[in-house]
Amino acid sequence: MREFPKPNVVVSKCITFEPVRYNAQIIASEFVEKLKPYVNFIPVCPEVEIGLGVPRHPIRIVLVKGERRLMQPATGLDYAEKMERFADSFLNALDEVDGFILKRGSPSSGFKNVKIYPRIEKSSPIGKGPGFFGKAVLQKYPNLAIEDELRLLNLRIREHFLTKLFTIASFRSVKKSGRIKELIRFHSENKYLLTAYNQKERRILGKIAANQDQKPFIEILQSYETHLHLALVRTPSVGAYINVMQKIMGYFSHQLSKEEKSFFLESVAKYRAGKLALSANLSVLKAWIVRFKEEYLMNQTFLEPYPEELSDLDPVTSQFGEKTLK
Repeated sequence: MREFPKPNVVVSKCITFEPVRYNAQIIASEFVEKLKPYVNFIPVCPEVEIGLGVPRHPIRIVLVKGERRLMQPATGLDYAEKMERFADSFLNALDEVDGFILKRGSPSSGFKNVKIYPRIEKSSPIGKGPGFFGKAVLQKYPNLAIEDELRLLNLRIREHFLTKLFTIASFRSVKKSGRIKELIRFHSENKYLLTAYNQKERRILGKIAANQDQKPFIEILQSYETHLHLALVRTPSVGAYINVMQKIMGYFSHQLSKEEKSFFLESVAKYRAGKLALSANLSVLKAWIVRFKEEYLMNQTFLEPYPEELSDLDPVTSQFGEKTLK
């Protein structure tokens, strides 16, 4: 079983931590609750931090002479500069951070799909974009694992978020070590994961880790981190995951019975159809790896990119999220 460093994750305080929403409510999230033992959460409510009370009159993003402002219709007050100063101060004070879980739709914390209004008075929205704090997060930390609590209902989005989050946290440990040996180990253990994500970047990362030009460690580390982020930009396709699973199966396919192969291929077909979680297929592969003592594969992060306890085998949730949260 892999040992995982605890990622540092900034989370909107209203998501399971405190009832600090404008209406004094707290947002339930089974996922965030499940995640608490495995990460170091840093809860924050930007609106409370700039002095707005609980409960409070809602704020909204309003276009004023073509410029986004953060207005409170009930009072006419503009909190744009105050929010921008807080976001800048808070984000610059973060020592080490690997990801963010932000409140969906919040004019402060939302990182996408926040409604933008043409005027402070009651009106229909004319567009969508990030909230003020959410925008600052995207500008300062564009490469980290960033999601909102509703998008995380989508099984594939959740798997990608967790994979990216724990990979970034693991790489942070490599940076702290200051040893090229640790970078080479990290790359070797992530070979199949990077194959699923981006084969072009995997090859580039391999050359960087090999360090044939004998560059200083800090230089190759920076280059490796840049390309690691590029590799993790997009969720791998279902086909990419299946391709890697078939490669792994090839290590011991000649040792499997016809019935075992048939069972696995049926499970893969269910995964392709969105009826089975990726983790279900990985569990089968891990059992075979242990059975046939394939030492090299035992350390591959592809098979356990994040703690097994965070895996979700509920296909109903998967289909619900996939249909509703594109």
